[in-house]
Amino acid sequence: IFKNKKFKPTTDPLLIYECHIGMATEQEKVGSYWEFKEYVLPRVKKSGYNCIQIMAIQEHPYYGSFGYHVSNFFAASSRFGTPDELKELIDTAHEMGISVIMDIVHSHAVKNEVEGLGRFDGTPYQYFHEGSKREHTAWDSLCFNYQKNEVLHFLLSNCKFWLEEYNFDGFRFDGVTSMLYLSHGLGESFSSYGDYYNINQDGDAICYLTLANKLIHEVKPGAITIAEEVSGMPGLASAVGSGGIGFDYRMAMGIPDFWIKTIKEYTDENWKPGHIFWELTNRRADEKTINYAESHDQALVGDKTIIFRLIDADMYWHMSNLFESTYQVDRGIALHKMIRLITSTTINGGYLNFMGNEFGHPEWIDFPREGNGWSYKYARRQWNLLDNEDLKYKFLGEFDREMISLIRSENKFQDTPIEKLWDNEGDQVLVYRRNDLIFVFNFHPSKSYTDYGFLTKKGSYKVVLNSDSPKFGGFGIVDENIEHITIEDKLYKKDKKEWLKIYIPSRCALVLRKEK
Repeated sequence: IFKNKKFKPTTDPLLIYECHIGMATEQEKVGSYWEFKEYVLPRVKKSGYNCIQIMAIQEHPYYGSFGYHVSNFFAASSRFGTPDELKELIDTAHEMGISVIMDIVHSHAVKNEVEGLGRFDGTPYQYFHEGSKREHTAWDSLCFNYQKNEVLHFLLSNCKFWLEEYNFDGFRFDGVTSMLYLSHGLGESFSSYGDYYNINQDGDAICYLTLANKLIHEVKPGAITIAEEVSGMPGLASAVGSGGIGFDYRMAMGIPDFWIKTIKEYTDENWKPGHIFWELTNRRADEKTINYAESHDQALVGDKTIIFRLIDADMYWHMSNLFESTYQVDRGIALHKMIRLITSTTINGGYLNFMGNEFGHPEWIDFPREGNGWSYKYARRQWNLLDNEDLKYKFLGEFDREMISLIRSENKFQDTPIEKLWDNEGDQVLVYRRNDLIFVFNFHPSKSYTDYGFLTKKGSYKVVLNSDSPKFGGFGIVDENIEHITIEDKLYKKDKKEWLKIYIPSRCALVLRKEK
């Protein structure tokens, strides 16, 4: 019996902790709903995130599919426990003020015929297309025929079921790009608006997604819908009444790709803060997006997390506080914090983090399979690394908590205008303002700046977040107690702006708040 029947999600802003029940445990096994409720939810609450996005809820035959090859659309995965235990997890999250959304997979289905829908009535085309359109060759799965009323009713009923039976607060729709286009978006460039509006569009799928959004918001006003979509289809996250498809948010999928490209292909001296700022804020004004530096996608085998790209093998030997650090570790910790801060504070909708990445979890994700001897070693989260006072992971975890706390301290942070105050490519310094908060980034690998000036509102400013603080694994060379007072310049008097001059260490980010 649900105790919290009137819970309403908080979306000012939406701060998502993406998670997977099975791999949320520290032991080398499949974790349970109960264990997640008891041991992980309190961590999420302490971290300050106000929403969890749970992967792999719908039953799937192969654990290593990450839940994306669904066989039983109305069944909560039994490998994690019972339906009642999932309901209790959701109810407990609501009691903590945390909303719960699930990854819903309506873009395709598993090919299995014994436990799936592949040949449910004896034919191959009851739920799916027939002929060449039936199979998604890149995903080795089956494609729904959204033209059939029966299929629409099946999938719409599925949305309603999870909202009403389990009290979920919404969905992150997986694989939306694959649904929008007859080509599934494969081999498409999407370099101009003409690429969206051509015979390649799948009007039946677009109709279904629009109906799904209408139904979800009618069944549960305040529900959250997010589209995982890479092409940038216009109107995807615009209201149905204005011609859109009706999602509340779209994933800003270009951002993690941008960070990987930057780290892999450019030396620190060639990082351009102005270009970083443009990439993070390049979006349509009428659509809310979910910013993220990395999700589960970037942690899979064959890829690398941001922290591992930055520190690499030194993570195995030099993350201890008891011994001397290395340049690689110091650089990685500094940039990890800066990347997360600039990504999370340029949002216009919400921010997402995959569990463990906030404290720099050192291992990739590799589910049990024949190739690794069916091992669970890399399909878990090592929370002990964060809890160990002798290791540097605690610094990243503490920084993430204070970063999220700062964002939550501002009323409707995501709606406040972003004003660029300074951008100097040579110095590698970027400054922008959101209301009374000023964000200062010095990406230069070796140059620190004394009395570095930029124009802003007249007033007094105090440092409220300093990535170089010792409690975040920094060097502590900024005096956070100094009151920074602007200096008048007659040239800018009519603009009501004055110079603010501060000390900015290399590879450091500062957040200053204007005193009332």
